[in-house]
Amino acid sequence: MHNFQLMHTQRKELWFNIQFWLLYFLYEWIGNAAVADEYRRYFINASVIVPLTLLSALFTVHVLIKELYMKNRKQLFWICLVASMFVFVLARRSFNYYYTYPHYYPEGQKNTPWLFWPKLLIEGVYNYLIVALYALFYFIKAWYQQQRIALALQQDKVQSELELLKAQVHPHFIFNTLNNIYSLSLRQHPQTPHLIYRLSSFLDYNLYDSKSVSIPLAKELDYIFNYIELEKIRYGEKLDVSINIYDSLDGFSICPLLLMPLVENCFKHGSQPGPETAWIRMDINTHRDWVTIKLENSFCAEERKDNGRSGIGLENVRRRLAILYPGRHELSFFSENNSYLVILKLKSYQYENKMPVG
Repeated sequence: MHNFQLMHTQRKELWFNIQFWLLYFLYEWIGNAAVADEYRRYFINASVIVPLTLLSALFTVHVLIKELYMKNRKQLFWICLVASMFVFVLARRSFNYYYTYPHYYPEGQKNTPWLFWPKLLIEGVYNYLIVALYALFYFIKAWYQQQRIALALQQDKVQSELELLKAQVHPHFIFNTLNNIYSLSLRQHPQTPHLIYRLSSFLDYNLYDSKSVSIPLAKELDYIFNYIELEKIRYGEKLDVSINIYDSLDGFSICPLLLMPLVENCFKHGSQPGPETAWIRMDINTHRDWVTIKLENSFCAEERKDNGRSGIGLENVRRRLAILYPGRHELSFFSENNSYLVILKLKSYQYENKMPVG
């Protein structure tokens, strides 16, 4: 894979060089010849001047800048740059002085010597303007490629972080559920096959559906229902769970396992023993392009002092929302004496980025 990417990069660099120097050749030839109507003269001129400029550009960018300047060998870079400029400028001057002047401008040889500094300065400016333009295009292209690589790495990092956050969900739940089902099976409880089916569906979702970028909200809720049914094994009549879906969920999708930590927190805090029966309530409704999920549970005042609500589960949700729904979510928490309410609002991706009103 690495070799393929390297070959692809080399082909793109070769194609860039071919395009750049072909355009410069056409400019030196056709651009000048069209004005003077001397196509043969400027073809020969371009055939010499363009290769000299190409060599000076390649040497300056790929040897001096990349191998010396970029590796912090700046003193040697400046020495080699000045020396190479003299070499290439003198080569260009020699061509014009010993070929162009005798054939097209004889007075030039008579009136100026070969080492005529104003002419050398002009030759240097012409040559290194093209070198500078080549370097500018080259490094802009290189910077753009680096940005793409950095973006790809960032996306890989975010994906890895999301996978890690998913892996943090319900770490002990499966172990506890298997123990509970085992206990029921020893008593030959009639609910045992049903609970095994629920656990199978729960695991199937974790292994396959959770790897998707998004899934239908209804499917995520089926997964939540399986979790709730399995959790009820532990609590039985001591816990009252109510789930209400008020609107159609067609067309709404959600990132997998996003709701799980919120539901886990409800069971963690809403199932604590108290003077009255513990309860958990889940309400879901939709309005235009928003879905609102309310999770409320009973909350014992004594238990509040020791546990709070800012654990790993909620930090997990906050982090995933920041990555997956930037500007497209609202997460609110409301605490009263005997209850705790979480309201999560999510905006569908197919609509513009705009928070709900009211």
